[in-house]
Amino acid sequence: MQNKTTQATRQATSANQSQAVGADLIAVVIAVTAGEPRVLTIEQAQALPSGPFEFGHRSLQSGLRAWVERQTSHPLGYIEQLYTFADRDRTGDERVQISISYLGLTREEQAERSPTHGWRGWYDYFPWEDHRAGVPPIVPDVLIPRLLAWADGTDNLSIRRDRRQRVAYAFGLDDRGWN
Repeated sequence: MQNKTTQATRQATSANQSQAVGADLIAVVIAVTAGEPRVLTIEQAQALPSGPFEFGHRSLQSGLRAWVERQTSHPLGYIEQLYTFADRDRTGDERVQISISYLGLTREEQAERSPTHGWRGWYDYFPWEDHRAGVPPIVPDVLIPRLLAWADGTDNLSIRRDRRQRVAYAFGLDDRGWN
């Protein structure tokens, strides 16, 4: 039995070694300034700080810290891994790309303005989440009709009911409070 297990392990290892694997580290760095959530961005506010894992770093977290500081000149405080996913089809070849995302909590420091990186309002990216002044118009005018159309877009009654329930929970419909 051990010979079969050892042989299977060697075959799997050999197959894995012939396949290139890359790892990206992605940071969602958040601060709250004057009561507003803010996110640290790069590339003229079009991307989050990120970069490939480099084997010279002793850990994934130290690699992430290095990338964020290199790209933004902003040191990180607390960070925690959020999510890891692997997609074979993102690179256009046979490489498997592993993406590891982290949440970083920090204070927004007033830094020199930069055309390449800076702080942006969280609600600039997620306006439907900003309920400080009531329900944003995008929710009833755009999101809810489209989500309900998606929910009703199946002939399967069970799936339709589950989808409608998900929409109701997520967006405070059917007398549920939004949270």
